[in-house]
This record gives sequence, C-alpha cells and structure tokens, in this order.
Amino acid sequence: MQTRQQTMVSIPSPSQWGIHADIAGRPIVWGTMIINSITDNRVIGTINFRGTAIPINGNWNENTRQISFDSPYATYSGNLSIFDDPAIRVRHYMLSGRLIMKPPSLQAGEYGTWVATTDRPLTGAPISSDALPPVGAFLTSDILYGDDR
Repeated sequence: MQTRQQTMVSIPSPSQWGIHADIAGRPIVWGTMIINSITDNRVIGTINFRGTAIPINGNWNENTRQISFDSPYATYSGNLSIFDDPAIRVRHYMLSGRLIMKPPSLQAGEYGTWVATTDRPLTGAPISSDALPPVGAFLTSDILYGDDR
C-alpha cells in the first residue's frame, strides 16, 4: 500500500489579493485584500473596496484550509484552494466562501459570496494541477495586474 505524502501549503503572507463580492445574488464590489500576517493562526490585514483600506482580523486553520475574518462591515468565511500551472510555473491561491453584512452597513443582514485570488511563482513540484481554477481566479487577477498581463 502506497501512502501519499500530504504537502502543507499555507496562505502566503504578506500577500495582496484581488477580491470580488456579491450580496443577495447581485455583484457588488471589486477590490483588494492584503494579508499582512498570519501568526499563531491569527490573520491580520486590510480590505479595500472603495478606496479606503479597512482592517480585517480573523483566524486561519492550516489543517482544514479554512479562513474566517471580520471587517467593520462584514463577516467572511471560506476555504483555500490551490491550482498549480506547471506550464507557466505559477501557483494560484484562491479563497472563496460566504459573507454576511453587519451594521453599520446599509445591507446589514444580507448574505453573499466572495472570491479572492493571488499567485506566486511555482517552485518545486506541483501539488495540485488536476483542474483549471474557476474563471473568478482570472477575473480577480485583473484587479492586481491590470489587463496587460
């Protein structure tokens, strides 16, 4: 019996992510998220949808690849997926999940979804190259790199 070795891959930090959120099925905003640090499973960073960086604080679980964090306006929860593209030597990181808006937001109580992506050069062997990332990974990368990429 062959045992498959599991490679632990964490969220890169510091890192900048393109993020898209929709609330109640309506596309709402595009922006950037910065993860400044992950220390002892605590996530610290900022999220910026309308030109002002607002703080986020939360938790990261390395074993389950789950993240949760709060901003002053919403609570986010989601999972990390990784997609390696050996042909171009890129590792795509994608966080996606659900959110709930909270006061003082005008949309307090509304639920939605979010997706955030970033990438890093692929060093070493790929760990996940079975599928292409969803189209959201490419759309949110436009936020980070523009259309010139």
